[in-house]
Amino acid sequence: MKKPVYLTPEGFRRLQEELHHLKTTKRQEISADFEQALEEGDLRENAGYDEARRAMWQNEARIAQLEDLLARAVVVEGNGSYDQVALGCQVELETESGERLSLAIVGSHEADIFSGKISDESPLGQALLGKKVGDVVEIRGKKGAQVYTILEIKPL
Repeated sequence: MKKPVYLTPEGFRRLQEELHHLKTTKRQEISADFEQALEEGDLRENAGYDEARRAMWQNEARIAQLEDLLARAVVVEGNGSYDQVALGCQVELETESGERLSLAIVGSHEADIFSGKISDESPLGQALLGKKVGDVVEIRGKKGAQVYTILEIKPL
C-alpha cells in the first residue's frame, strides 16, 4: 500500500491542471508531431518520429505519475485555530541573528525552498510540527546548530 500524498488545495489544483494540460493540449501537440513525421516518409531514420515517440512516452509517464499522486492525495487545510504548526500553515520564524523567515509547511510533493515551501518531512519541517508561538526549535546540521523562534502561525 502506497502512502498518502499530502497536498494543499493550491497544490492539488496545480496537479489537476497539469494533468488536464498533458491529456489534452500536450497529447494534441505530440499527435501533430507524429503526423508531420509520417509525412516525411521513411520512419527508420526519421529524427522527428523518434522525438515524437520519446515525447509521447515522457508525457504518458508523467500522466501516470500524476494520476497516481492525485489518487492518493489527501488535501490538507490549516486546522483553523493555528495554535500550533501543522501541515498547511505559514510559519514566521526568527533566527538568533534576528533574521525573519516565512515558511509554508507543505507535503513533500509541493516543497520548493525557493518559494518558501518546506516539506513536513524535512528536518526543519519535522522539528516545527506541533510547536507553538514562542517555542524555540534547534536544528543540528553540518554547519552547526541553527536556532529558530516561532513568531507567528497563520493560514496559507
